[in-house]
Amino acid sequence: MGEAYIVAASRTAGGRKGGKLKDWHPVDLAANVLNDLIDRTKADPALVEDVIMGCVGQVGEQGINVGRNAVLASRLPESVPGTSVDRQCGSSQQALQFAAQAVMSGTMDIVIAAGVESMTRVPMGLSAALPAQNGFGTYMSPGIQEQYPNIQFSQFVGAEMVAKKYGLNRDQLDEYSFQSHQRAIAATQAGAFKNEIVGIEVTDAEGNKTLHTVDEGIRFEASLEGIKGVKLLREDGSLTAASSSQICDGASGVMIVSEKGLKELGVKPLARIHHMSLLGHDPVIMLEAPLPATERALKRAGMTVDDIDLFEVNEAFASVPVAFMHSLGVSRDKINVNGGAIALGHPLGASGTKLMATLLNALEASGGKYGLQTMCEGGGMANVTIVERL
Repeated sequence: MGEAYIVAASRTAGGRKGGKLKDWHPVDLAANVLNDLIDRTKADPALVEDVIMGCVGQVGEQGINVGRNAVLASRLPESVPGTSVDRQCGSSQQALQFAAQAVMSGTMDIVIAAGVESMTRVPMGLSAALPAQNGFGTYMSPGIQEQYPNIQFSQFVGAEMVAKKYGLNRDQLDEYSFQSHQRAIAATQAGAFKNEIVGIEVTDAEGNKTLHTVDEGIRFEASLEGIKGVKLLREDGSLTAASSSQICDGASGVMIVSEKGLKELGVKPLARIHHMSLLGHDPVIMLEAPLPATERALKRAGMTVDDIDLFEVNEAFASVPVAFMHSLGVSRDKINVNGGAIALGHPLGASGTKLMATLLNALEASGGKYGLQTMCEGGGMANVTIVERL
């Protein structure tokens, strides 16, 4: 089987709900990332054989195949097809893995994997809410309810279950959340995100045009005392809005190529895909899946935790990365070193390739060799991708 290489990675800076990216149609936001990947590689756009785009809210402005629509809004020619993937929060990580599989199989040589989510313009849960508003039912079919009686799948409940199962208290989660902001602030001030962010032109209230290049969710004034003062999401729980990921607008993408693609483009690879896997897990505790998925991935790859230089574990809720560290014995110095979704935002379908862009740049800056990316996903699933920096 052939190899798959990442030759470019790009993301927008995150926008808060109703913030700097609110006026951007998600299709055009995604198109900017596609254009940036072409610019970074100086590739002939006609050489791209497919665009696979992750998106969770595939309705309204993100409906009718947002992947193909982004191609039509970009500088890519009409001959480039596009498709859309929904694996919940792991949508664009799955897009990356689909792209790598296409390249490794020899059926394609140059593929873009990307993701987009405008949580301002397409609110979370809208695709499930619309049928109910029109008199139709819920996604919880009679068959699912028979398998899981009297249970409503909830990521909030799952996050609290993870905290309870791994013995995590509020202080631990608040301290981790504060650390996320501290790391994001330090990374921003040091220019650590500069190589991965494509500037997006925005207009302020006075009509001035600027480039949006700084993640808007970072609370530069954050304090541990302030985080500890935020109200619990439920009285008997340990999580708050401050220890949860932020609603976010954004887009991201990577270009994946074969050895033949490397020669056609004449570019040097950033990394090689070393391992890819996926695991379905308990849909009730739901967010625990990255833990067993990572254990299995490392075993399949013939590796241990100590072989991985850096980890990106999506901070959907603080309980997930903290449980990940405690359960797998991962050093705090190796995980989410530039902060995570608690500070930077979680643009759902865009987070997969967003985290990969950050992971690749962090590996380059630190001189690390292997990086592992994983995230919890609705329905109790987790993708794991291990890359080798070249």
